[in-house]
Amino acid sequence: MTHSREQIVDRMAEVGYIADTELATAISLMQLLKRPLLLEGEAGVGKTEVAKALASVYSTRLIRLQCYEGLDQAAALYEWNYQRQLLAIQAHQGKGASDIEDRIFSEKYLLERPLLASIRQQQPPVLLIDEVDRADEEFEAFLLELLSDFQVSIPELGTITATTIPHVVLTSNATRELSDALRRRCLYHYVDFPDVDREARIIMARIDGTGANLALQIARMVESIRKEDLRKVPGVAETLDWAAALVGLDVRDLHDRPELVQETLVCLLKTHEDKARMTREVTERLLGRVA
Repeated sequence: MTHSREQIVDRMAEVGYIADTELATAISLMQLLKRPLLLEGEAGVGKTEVAKALASVYSTRLIRLQCYEGLDQAAALYEWNYQRQLLAIQAHQGKGASDIEDRIFSEKYLLERPLLASIRQQQPPVLLIDEVDRADEEFEAFLLELLSDFQVSIPELGTITATTIPHVVLTSNATRELSDALRRRCLYHYVDFPDVDREARIIMARIDGTGANLALQIARMVESIRKEDLRKVPGVAETLDWAAALVGLDVRDLHDRPELVQETLVCLLKTHEDKARMTREVTERLLGRVA
């Protein structure tokens, strides 16, 4: 079912994801054109959460393939259960080789990995191919072929055609340049850090007990921190951790508890250099900008 971008914004908000209109448009076109959606952006801006939210919106299964250097087809597509095959061979000793082969190379001994599982569902799942830029170019080429045909050739079983076509979301942190062929195959959206108002809405949607004033203060403070010369800029996930910590410590206004603001920055700052840079003086200066 294709939804308008306004419906997508509303339905994603119901499951806790505050989407902007550009992302909603990309998702609407993804539904209309039946094309994969490539989400690119800094780590921590909420790319993976888009796929999780879509699975909730569609009331369907989320199947996730986490990419990494050296990822091969066996880990992503299918493997044979060698232990069970060996036991079956031992149990059927004395029978013909062809008979044993027919027994052990059957569905019973096939281990589905994310890509194969995603095309064998009765209801189209959301297939999340996370951090595709971490996989090598050879795997990317294989992935491109699968996303074009949505069928898999298993030598022992033949060609398996998709039962349903999954909703495919790919994410990239841009650690390496993706091929033009993959980009052409996908719709594209760049996920940036949210503006202050949207991040405040995200905080209120995800962290119980956060009032509008505190959420806005947190969002403004995080925006100021992101403008500092940091090695690792805090993402939305870190913002939510910080908000949860402040609410848990019964902070209602950042100006009332400046010492806790400084102490809880461990939720935002993830390197020794960044923690050293955010001195108490710097924190007080940034806090002074927060209304």
